[in-house]
Amino acid sequence: MGQNFLINPSVCPRIAELGNAAPGWGVIEIGTGIGVLTCELARRADKVAAIEIDSRLMPVLNETLAEFHNIKIINDDVLKVDLKRLIAEEFPGMPVAVCANLPYYITSPIIMALLESRLPIRSITVMVQKEAAARICAAPGTREVGAVSIAVQYFSEPKVLFSVSRGSFLPAPNVDSAVIRLDVREHTPEGVLDEAFFFRMVKAMFSQRRKALANPLSAGLHLPKEKVLFCMEQAGIPSTARAEQLSMEQMIALSNFLLPAKD
Repeated sequence: MGQNFLINPSVCPRIAELGNAAPGWGVIEIGTGIGVLTCELARRADKVAAIEIDSRLMPVLNETLAEFHNIKIINDDVLKVDLKRLIAEEFPGMPVAVCANLPYYITSPIIMALLESRLPIRSITVMVQKEAAARICAAPGTREVGAVSIAVQYFSEPKVLFSVSRGSFLPAPNVDSAVIRLDVREHTPEGVLDEAFFFRMVKAMFSQRRKALANPLSAGLHLPKEKVLFCMEQAGIPSTARAEQLSMEQMIALSNFLLPAKD
C-alpha cells in the first residue's frame, strides 16, 4: 500500500501530544499502519476511531491494540466513510481532532477532502514530505505559496510542528518528513461571493506562477486579457503582479470583480 512504517519511538508521542490527543477529546486516526500512533492517541484521548484501508493489517491491529478499550477500528477507505455521522455517533459533545500518517501520494487529496467537508473538527495533524510541508503551510505573498497553500489557508491556520528524518522509517524513504497541524477556522474568510469560482481562479492563477497574473487568468478562466486587467485595476492589483505576490484579501477582491466578467 506504499506504506513506510515509523520506527523512531519518539515521533508518535510528539504527534499525539501536539495533535490534540487529550482528556475529553475524540480523535479520528487515518492510516493506522501497525498501530504505533494509535496506542499513543488512545493513552491520551477519551476515544479513538482508527480508519485503515488495508485489511491485511486487521489481525495485527487486533493484537497490538488489544489492551485498549477506547478504540474503534474501521477497515475502510476514509473517502468512503460518512465522517459527519461517525463524529456524531462516536464523539457526542467532544472536541474532535484528526491525526493521519498516510502514504504521501494521497495526503493532499485527503487533507482537502477533510477541509472542504466542513466537518466539526478542531485540527488535522499529519506527516508529509518536508518540501510539501513548506508548500502547504506557505502564507499568501511568499515565494513557496501555491494553489494548495491558499486552499489550506482559506479553511485553516497551518503550522509546521517538527521535522522527522528519513531514518525514522522502515523502509527508509528517500525524503525527509515534517509533521504539520492545521487548526481549522471557525469561519472561512468573509466576502467571497462564489467559493467555487474563487478556487477556480486560484488554480488558474498558479498554473503559470512565474508569469504576470493576467496571462494565466485569461487562459485559465477563458476571459479576454483586457477584461482581466480591468478587474485587476478595480481590485487595486498592479498589472505586473504575479500570483505569489497577492494577499488573501486581494485574491478575494479580484475573484469578486472577475465573477460578473465571466458571464
